[in-house]
Amino acid sequence: MFGSRRHLRANLRYLRALLRRFRTTLVLAAGLFVLGPLLFHWRYIGPDGVPISFGEALHHVYFLLYGQPSLPYVHDWAIEALNVVIPPAGIALVADGVVRFAYLYFARHKNDKEWIEVVTETMKGHVVVCGAGRVGYRVVTQLREMDKDVVVVEKREDAAFVSALRDENVPLLIDDTRSPLCLPRTNVKHASAIVCATDDDLANLNIALDARKLNPNIRVVIRLFDEDLSGKVRDTFKAEALSSSSLAAPAMALAAMDPRIIHSFHLGKHLMVVSLFEAREGLPGLNISAIRDRFGGLALSLMRDGHEQLHPVGDEVMRAGDVLTVQASYPEYCRLRAFTNEADPPIFAHQDQIGPVWPRKAG
Repeated sequence: MFGSRRHLRANLRYLRALLRRFRTTLVLAAGLFVLGPLLFHWRYIGPDGVPISFGEALHHVYFLLYGQPSLPYVHDWAIEALNVVIPPAGIALVADGVVRFAYLYFARHKNDKEWIEVVTETMKGHVVVCGAGRVGYRVVTQLREMDKDVVVVEKREDAAFVSALRDENVPLLIDDTRSPLCLPRTNVKHASAIVCATDDDLANLNIALDARKLNPNIRVVIRLFDEDLSGKVRDTFKAEALSSSSLAAPAMALAAMDPRIIHSFHLGKHLMVVSLFEAREGLPGLNISAIRDRFGGLALSLMRDGHEQLHPVGDEVMRAGDVLTVQASYPEYCRLRAFTNEADPPIFAHQDQIGPVWPRKAG
């Protein structure tokens, strides 16, 4: 139901954008089919001396477009001028209006550049994601789960997730990001953020600079492989520069040391970890607030009898067999682990069984 409403809103926005783009054509069409017949109705006097009705005048103007006048010839300079001017003007109007409108309507099914440009004209506060690889696709998926409008730019038609994005009806522009027309086609000047997630550091930097030039207030997130470069960009460019190696290194190191840790990240100078604790020893009888106050562990979720409770309340008392997902700094995690005397992770701590309690991993 939600998807159908979203699709209807997208089509209505598309129609509004097309009408706005063709407003000049619509005005000219109104002038041709309203003003033209009025002039014939006012000026034309037939050979029998009888004026014509507005309907006859409209009929005559319509067939003039095809070089088939329906009224007899009369010696009147104004009528002669109209008979000469209306056919080429009408043909140009039909060619520019009807043909281009039909082209744009069908082009949307081919993800044509002009169709993408029309779609993005309807957006404001959207996010532009550059790169349709694994990272870019995950970013798009996460943004769409938060009901955020997204436009994707990818250089290669055969990129890994191009087909998947099209199947999900995500606006996808196949274009070279170095082209001066690429980012304007995504309506980046009205976007709230741009994510540069290609596998080329230089290309990501170029995209970020071009985006800031078009929209000085846009939030820029850059994926960089060079950790030194990411630090410099973060400090001088005032952008969120994320190094893949710096994001992956803590997770890989801690996973090698402790299989209980399912996620890790840096918060300033603090190494934060997310882990699962089964209430076997020490935890039963403690409430959530006591775990936080004594060990600094923030309870993210509580799994009990197969049912998950996100953000359990502070006075919730742990029972034997409960599984608690805890976020804490690494030293606090070590203290909590020592308190519970657990050397192994819960035996059923598997992603397919736990499901939502596992946070998404970066990259």
